[in-house]
Amino acid sequence: MHGSKIAISLAMLAAVGLCATAGCKDKARAGEGNPPGGQPMTQEGIRPPASAVLKLWHYEPPNSAMGIAWKRAIAAFEKSHPGVTVKFEEKGFEQIQQNAGMILNSDEAPDILEYNKGNATAGLLSKQGLLTDLSAEAAKRGWDRRMSPSLATTAKYDARGVMGGDKWFGVPNYGEFVMVYYNKDLFAKHGVKIPASLAELEEAMTTFVKAGVPPLSVGGAEYPAQQIFYLLALSRADRKFVTAYQLFANKIDFHGPEFTFAATTFADWVRKGFIPKDSAGIRAEDMGVAFAQGKFPMMISGSWWYGRFAEQIKSFPWSTFLFPGNKLHPGSSGNLWVVPAHARNKALAYDFIDQTLAPEIQDLLGNSGGVPVAANAASITDAKSRELIAAFQAISQQDGLAFYPDWPAPGYYDVLVAAVQELINGSKTADQVLDAIARPYQEHADSLSK
Repeated sequence: MHGSKIAISLAMLAAVGLCATAGCKDKARAGEGNPPGGQPMTQEGIRPPASAVLKLWHYEPPNSAMGIAWKRAIAAFEKSHPGVTVKFEEKGFEQIQQNAGMILNSDEAPDILEYNKGNATAGLLSKQGLLTDLSAEAAKRGWDRRMSPSLATTAKYDARGVMGGDKWFGVPNYGEFVMVYYNKDLFAKHGVKIPASLAELEEAMTTFVKAGVPPLSVGGAEYPAQQIFYLLALSRADRKFVTAYQLFANKIDFHGPEFTFAATTFADWVRKGFIPKDSAGIRAEDMGVAFAQGKFPMMISGSWWYGRFAEQIKSFPWSTFLFPGNKLHPGSSGNLWVVPAHARNKALAYDFIDQTLAPEIQDLLGNSGGVPVAANAASITDAKSRELIAAFQAISQQDGLAFYPDWPAPGYYDVLVAAVQELINGSKTADQVLDAIARPYQEHADSLSK
């Protein structure tokens, strides 16, 4: 997500005693070769403990497309694995974002969890040895063949923790991207048409401001505002810039045309009333609720809201459009299923990943407002869902996924949150903000070259 918006070792019964050493290899795949009516068996024909528990964490709301699909996946998994119980714990995005390193380095680690993708998150944990290398499982189970290269980029990391590497440390089962949600009634009431360029978007926002209507619902306390900042930078960028910024392929000039335009335009939008001056303290959830209540004509955020809005918004018609004029958009694979290195039931975790990629779950994800990575297009019956998936495919086909602004460096999410808050509050100039975000980025770039 954002976003800037996070898969398990089965303790195996040996012929004599319980193998619980860290060196035991999880060659078993639970659920294969089960005797009729019996407990699931490993590939070696060994039954797991009768009361095996798969401890799973994720942070998707139950009414989101992912929440709906994964609830079904849990039920299907338990049905196909008699005697295995999935212990699901819902966590907050910020909770996992801030505490994952500490938790995964303890005995409290879950067996599988959703985790944010990118250098600063999944990449950092892989570098620290806190995630299981899934490369062998990806090849054996065909996960590597289900993902397009752009989607696989965020699942694979090198020894430095930089994405696009040679080892799989996570598996996505959905895609995501940032777009503009808009209230059709408010657009019609004020005579505003869907903008086709950045200039037309600013004209539309000016029209709303003159009518006393704040144009954008913005969450400055979390990821949404920094995604607006990044979209502005991408409006002046090309693929070489994205590769340099995200993968440290070349040096980035934070006072170059891309980020300078982003900072100065963002500050200008605050002065003009396009971005509310009180939005620095608004969280993503409150931003989304305000849009759903019809208080704002537009909200710039990710596809993870789509299914929820489709279910909840009944008082006005709404739709979406891509950020006008841009060929590059924040987006990528969805968050990853990762398996902590300390997970107790890794083989079951691998089976659960398979479950979320099953046709039934992928089709449900697509029909619930998500962007599945392996759905059958003919099985997507919901009109709005087809519209969403078509938009994602259009971006993907033109190589338009530009990942997220906070990904390059550990801790960069908080750096960017603070930076855009300072632009909203007017406590720093655009140049000062660019200096502030350049420093930690360059420090990390220097550390990678050592």
